[in-house]
Amino acid sequence: MSSFTYEKVAEHNTKDDLYMIIHNKVYNITQFVDEHPGGEEVLLDEGAKDATEAFEDVGHSDEARELLEKYYVGEVDKSSAPVKPVKAASTSTSADAPQGK
Repeated sequence: MSSFTYEKVAEHNTKDDLYMIIHNKVYNITQFVDEHPGGEEVLLDEGAKDATEAFEDVGHSDEARELLEKYYVGEVDKSSAPVKPVKAASTSTSADAPQGK
């Protein structure tokens, strides 16, 4: 079984590489981002950190909980401390906006 620190999970913070912690288990949900019925934005907002509270607040079905198992990659290293994930830079920038005078 692999063990992941919160810091290591926080490094997986993009649509193309996204991990999430739920109930001290680490999931690589990269392949699920496009399939998520609630849209990718919620996963990107809650990814790269402990999303247990958000996951439970939504009230996911038993089927959703079973689906998680195929994305399981390990456990959280309980000796590590939660960190604030650094979100990857957005693909759109203010430079893309029309410039006014």
